[in-house]
Amino acid sequence: MKKFYVAITALIVAVSANAQVTLSEYAYPPEVAPRVFVHSADLTSQVMLVGGVDTVQTTPTYGNPAGQALAKQWHDFVGFTPDNDSEDLGWVSVNHERIVADSLIGDGGGMTAFKITKDSAGMLVIVPQTLADGRSGKFFNVDFVNTVGNTGMNCGGITSVVDGRIWTAEEWFRSSNESIDDRDLDPFVIGIGTPSNPVSSNDFPEYTGTTIQKYQNYNYMVEIDPKEAVAIRKQYNWGRQPFEGGAVASDNKTVYLGADATPGYFTRFVADEAGDFTSGSISVYKHDGESSKWVEFDNSTMNNMLNFSDRATTAGATMYNRLEWVTYDPNTGKIYMTETGRDNPAGRWNDEHAEGAVYAPHHIMRATDQGTTVDNDAYWDYYGRVLVYDPETDEVSIFLEGGPFLADGMNIFDFNNIKHLSNPDGLATFVAGDNSYLMVQEDLNGTSFGRMPEGVSNRTCEFFLLDLNIENPTVDDLTRIAAVPAGAEVTGSVQVDANTILVNSQHPRTDNPAPFNNSLTMALHGLAAGVTTNIVELIDEEGVKINVQVYPNPVSQNLFFQESGANLTLSKIEVFDLQGRKVYEKAEGNSVNFSEWTNATYVLRAQKLNGTPVVTKVVKN
Repeated sequence: MKKFYVAITALIVAVSANAQVTLSEYAYPPEVAPRVFVHSADLTSQVMLVGGVDTVQTTPTYGNPAGQALAKQWHDFVGFTPDNDSEDLGWVSVNHERIVADSLIGDGGGMTAFKITKDSAGMLVIVPQTLADGRSGKFFNVDFVNTVGNTGMNCGGITSVVDGRIWTAEEWFRSSNESIDDRDLDPFVIGIGTPSNPVSSNDFPEYTGTTIQKYQNYNYMVEIDPKEAVAIRKQYNWGRQPFEGGAVASDNKTVYLGADATPGYFTRFVADEAGDFTSGSISVYKHDGESSKWVEFDNSTMNNMLNFSDRATTAGATMYNRLEWVTYDPNTGKIYMTETGRDNPAGRWNDEHAEGAVYAPHHIMRATDQGTTVDNDAYWDYYGRVLVYDPETDEVSIFLEGGPFLADGMNIFDFNNIKHLSNPDGLATFVAGDNSYLMVQEDLNGTSFGRMPEGVSNRTCEFFLLDLNIENPTVDDLTRIAAVPAGAEVTGSVQVDANTILVNSQHPRTDNPAPFNNSLTMALHGLAAGVTTNIVELIDEEGVKINVQVYPNPVSQNLFFQESGANLTLSKIEVFDLQGRKVYEKAEGNSVNFSEWTNATYVLRAQKLNGTPVVTKVVKN
């Protein structure tokens, strides 16, 4: 007697090294789908946080007592911090890019934090909490005002692959106090300039006590504690830039950072000790460096960090066209970045080139192919691309080019018949065993040149999945799994487990039907259903001691479970086809209804209530 065995479990436990994600692509009528959040036929969606609708718990701010306020809008980055000490999944952190003044929640952008678990049906549930500062509820405003000073436009950020530590990026670059809308424009004193100083106020003794202008306290990567919904530190030692994305490598020392500017510089911080990011070296990438492609700066003085971009320019750093999100693949150690593009960038980076910075080689090649030069206003970069940095070779290259190019007036197509990648922005990695996938999100810079079908003026951004095993991928290799409501961008995604990801939709049209008229944080479930594995066939019964009977087998309608002649209830019931795709699951039961299934051979996997595994082959006829 032989049995079949399927090796597939939740990612938080283990996933087959050969797991592959194979999702069906969605199809939608353009007049309907731009009004809703649509997704792959394999996925289900769940609204988690609605900006302007859900209520967050606040701390005492600007002299006001602790209380409640509506969550801010424009959800951008979403991070996830696992809970390793309970059965809950962990904490979610959501950035708010929209800048507004708010006497209760804090001026500028901000963040919302909340905790999640899963119910027996696999849906997410928000866990009520009571924090150390006494706040109780489901959603919590992250306190910046009382710890590190106000925050700006909170765009991208970092979720560490090592331990889920969270940083938020303050992209909104300010050049003077006149450019900020702040109730308090007094100079800021680092480490002692807030009503209640964080424990980390002495993290940077070389900076503590330094007085800076208020606008100079914006534009840093800022670490937060999602468990207590409080900002911990502004990473002054990483420099002041219009940050968008970043990634912590698996050594827990190396941090890669991107800046959303033209020019945008690629930056690396290396900590002196693993996990301690308060001390280390900072450098900028220079692709034509003679002895090293990383030019290190002295970060022991605040002046150097305040003027980081100027120092990068004069050091001859490589210029990119709006580096947005940065993600790390733990399976290969490679870094992937979105270079979102700008239609005609010449006017934005020619001055820096004159001061010593150099154009990235791929821009020189693209301009040559267009019959022009990078410094000419005729040079276009409508679609952007995904770049890859290989630490082993120190090379940055194009991994996936946006497009394909469609001349203005020639963009006559519909989403169901052509794939088009425009202005990739959000980027994250989904890992299934030894296989990795990029989650690529659009934020359109315009609607011309194929970024939207001709005659469609509402920007509708899409969410793609890309298998990183594919060599030299093209847009055709992308799997489209979602589109967000009209007017919105899709940005920020993070993997929760093998089955679920979180993703944001921000600043949609206000005349969309609720809740799609507000910024949303959504959960997409069903990734595990799209994960296929190699089935390990013909395992001896001695290796899978079952002692459970299933009948009738072959089955036409209901399949029942028995043990020693008595009906048996099993838990964690899963059924797979012979290609390894999960076709059915339920938390518990004593039967499975096969009546509407295709005649075929299936593999059933479950557990006895005492945890003993049950694996058997079932024939449907």
